[in-house]
Amino acid sequence: MARPDSLGQFEQLVMTAILTLRDDAYGVTIHSKVEELSRPKPVSLGAVYVTLDRLEDKGLVASWLADPTPERGGRAKRFYRLEALGEQALQESAVTAKRIWDVIVEVWGKEVAKEWGKQWGKEAG
Repeated sequence: MARPDSLGQFEQLVMTAILTLRDDAYGVTIHSKVEELSRPKPVSLGAVYVTLDRLEDKGLVASWLADPTPERGGRAKRFYRLEALGEQALQESAVTAKRIWDVIVEVWGKEVAKEWGKQWGKEAG
């Protein structure tokens, strides 16, 4: 299997959103989850769609159209899922992020990590 390209931070956010949303991963829900993950930084819906297109071009995600619904005026939703290559790339990114975090804790100490965790609303360390 080909080695996936490294992911940019925004690509990681979009792919994490798809991962967590599972069968409910379509443009609007992905955008909402990415905004949640990146808060307080706002995220445009257009940036999410551009990134989804790029990830699909790279073979990291796949999309398909669902049946049109009356609630959407007869329009279909485009759903997304991670491909195996995308799962691998996201796993590698997560491992790298964990390594970085471990070094930060080692250098700056657990107290800094705990303070950051409080700011993010989670206990870290």
